Amino acid sequence: MMHALQAIGGKWKLLLLDSIRKECPKRFGELRKELEYITHSTLTAQLRELERDGILEREVFAEVPPRVEYRLTELGKKLIPVMDALCMWGEEYGRKGR
Repeated sequence: MMHALQAIGGKWKLLLLDSIRKECPKRFGELRKELEYITHSTLTAQLRELERDGILEREVFAEVPPRVEYRLTELGKKLIPVMDALCMWGEEYGRKGR
């Protein structure tokens, strides 16, 4: 359990992963617009941690302006059923008026 929480715990990581799984690959600018309340530095740090942990891969394109895309790795794709289960649980929890 501890390893899982270290990899995907925190305020933003599951939201980032959910966004990327719905539209993969996802550009940095798209993530920035979609999650408007996250600061640029926090977004960058969270993405770097997910990349470091092997959950995301980052691709940089040598263009002007630079383009950076993120996609789930094979390890990251294994989180999809977990995220689906969390979403279902959250919907059920929300219906109970909490």
